[in-house]
Amino acid sequence: MVQKYQSPVRVYKYPFELIMAAYERRFPTCPLIPMFVGSDTVNEFKSEDGAIHVIERRCKLDVDAPRLLKKIAGVDFVYFVQKNSLNSRERTLHIEAHNETFSNRVIINEHCCYTVHPENEDWTCFEQSASLDIKSFFGFESTVEKIAMKQYTSNIKKGKEIIEYYLRQLEEEGITFVPRWTPPSITPSAETSSSSCKKQAASMAVVIPDAALKEGLSGDALSSPSAPEPVVGTPDDKLDADYIKRYLGDLTPLQESCLIRLRQWLQETHKGKIPKDEHILRFLRARDFNIDKAREIMCQSLTWRKQHQVDYILETWTPPQVLQDYYAGGWHHHDKDGRPLYVLRLGQMDTKGLVRALGEEALLRYVLSINEEGLRRCEENTKVFGRPISSWTCLVDLEGLNMRHLWRPGVKALLRIIEVVEANYPETLGRLLILRAPRVFPVLWTLVSPFIDDNTRRKFLIYAGNDYQGPGGLLDYIDKEIIPDFLSGECMCEVPEGGLVPKSLYRTAEELENEDLKLWTETIYQSASVFKGAPHEILVQIVDASSVITWDFDVCKGDIVFNIYHSKRSPQPPKKDSLGAHSITSPGGNNVQLIDKVWQLGRDYSMVESPLICKEGESVQGSHVTRWPGFYILQWKFHSMPACAASSLPRVDDVLASLQVSSHKCKVMYYTEVIGSEDFRWRFC
Repeated sequence: MVQKYQSPVRVYKYPFELIMAAYERRFPTCPLIPMFVGSDTVNEFKSEDGAIHVIERRCKLDVDAPRLLKKIAGVDFVYFVQKNSLNSRERTLHIEAHNETFSNRVIINEHCCYTVHPENEDWTCFEQSASLDIKSFFGFESTVEKIAMKQYTSNIKKGKEIIEYYLRQLEEEGITFVPRWTPPSITPSAETSSSSCKKQAASMAVVIPDAALKEGLSGDALSSPSAPEPVVGTPDDKLDADYIKRYLGDLTPLQESCLIRLRQWLQETHKGKIPKDEHILRFLRARDFNIDKAREIMCQSLTWRKQHQVDYILETWTPPQVLQDYYAGGWHHHDKDGRPLYVLRLGQMDTKGLVRALGEEALLRYVLSINEEGLRRCEENTKVFGRPISSWTCLVDLEGLNMRHLWRPGVKALLRIIEVVEANYPETLGRLLILRAPRVFPVLWTLVSPFIDDNTRRKFLIYAGNDYQGPGGLLDYIDKEIIPDFLSGECMCEVPEGGLVPKSLYRTAEELENEDLKLWTETIYQSASVFKGAPHEILVQIVDASSVITWDFDVCKGDIVFNIYHSKRSPQPPKKDSLGAHSITSPGGNNVQLIDKVWQLGRDYSMVESPLICKEGESVQGSHVTRWPGFYILQWKFHSMPACAASSLPRVDDVLASLQVSSHKCKVMYYTEVIGSEDFRWRFC
């Protein structure tokens, strides 16, 4: 497996020329990098005007590896080839490095780039990327990989320190300014002949004349440089190292790399709303920075948020009055770490009454609004306290908890809420303080604990009786001044006291079912399953030519091909039988085929748009201006094997689906609309 690394943008608040002067002091050897024993210049080239300087070095490294491994490998030192291409005119330095030792067994490539900051020409940006591919190594592949990653991350941490060390050294020597490169004076006669060369040189990172081959540089060294184009960071598309530390916290180099790579993948493939950096980081932490696993659960969550319009829940949804009066929970200041504090008086809450009066879905939506508010408060506290705050603390008071709280539908609603929150708000709970746990609590804990992630369970602190008032209790986590009054504190807590919900507010099972359906069908999107050999198709009838068919869909699972066809005659409606050939009902959504098997492409129907291949996780928006009236068929067709699920515990729906239908399944969530051509221009022009 190839290991990859991508750094954030590291900013030096010094001019490029001064950074270059500091960088050159690392050679031929650097005492701050003990493993860097020395280096020899292999080839060197300077352009006549001094703007281009290419130097190739052979670097000798004393890798910190077990003596036995070195003996088996038969080497004491490892050699790397590093090629530096400095363009003083454009103020860039590209660095390429690869291993010479064991190059047939291990492939290591590194690319680094120093450039001028896009918003301040007196600052310098630095980025680096690297890859490690171990083909074989005497049976010690895993050991070599661990050693290589450990040494590399250690050197990454030292990189900025080394530059700053040499900058201080220059300052001590009285060097605080290095003039920029300026072109040498040109005589009028030579000006015309050299102007074209200048223009060409200015447009390239490195320009080397063929004549330089005669001076000793090899053809490989002088081939078109393989260093990447300058990767200049901007606040919108790059992550700055200082920004990460200020708003996201102290991350290891590999954790930074995972965040940057996952963020970049989202920017390239996801056309919808991109999560904030701190939320992407939460999904990575929830899967121990395994990018593939984090990407899968995050894509599922993004689809879920879009389908149920969770991003707008705080602005568009008002909790029913019953919840405002009888839900005994609310936000209350913050803990000692600056985390927002949520207080829940579960023992005083009539869970049965709330479920009977509101239904399971209304309770779930209210909990989602609490979590959305928690995310907002974390952002505010990050600004207020000047340090990253990405989670909140929850204080749960269980005084009054009894067997009534173990009512089966209430427990079912609680488990459903836990499942949804765990899937879509990972790593948002910083600490859970459970106070005054009664004897019945172990029964409740036995029921709910299997549904709680191991990482989350480690954040639980449980106190029986008045133990929370002793050493290691509440005062260790919450300032005395804000301990709620119902816990013998001095602060008046405005959280509702709960109490029994009047039975006059109870609703029938039929009313609750209709209300639940209404809450979760308030979406313009529909879901569908796509199987191998069974595409999903929808019919759009067009009366007026030049109408516009618009679409917006997300590929939730697998890869699909999107097609648009036109037919002058209407397809036969799909059969009602869910097991029939034209329609399949599955837990993941409907599947309908409209194009009859006897129809021939080109005779009965025609393709009006080129097929569009869409990968898992992509969000696609588009439109088609119709040329003729008639019937248009939008088709989502299976393209390739869907990605394997990365979660260790499959969802019940997926297990049921795998038993009922083929495992070759994709899922899409889509919305379509037909707009008149004039309306379309008015909306989008």
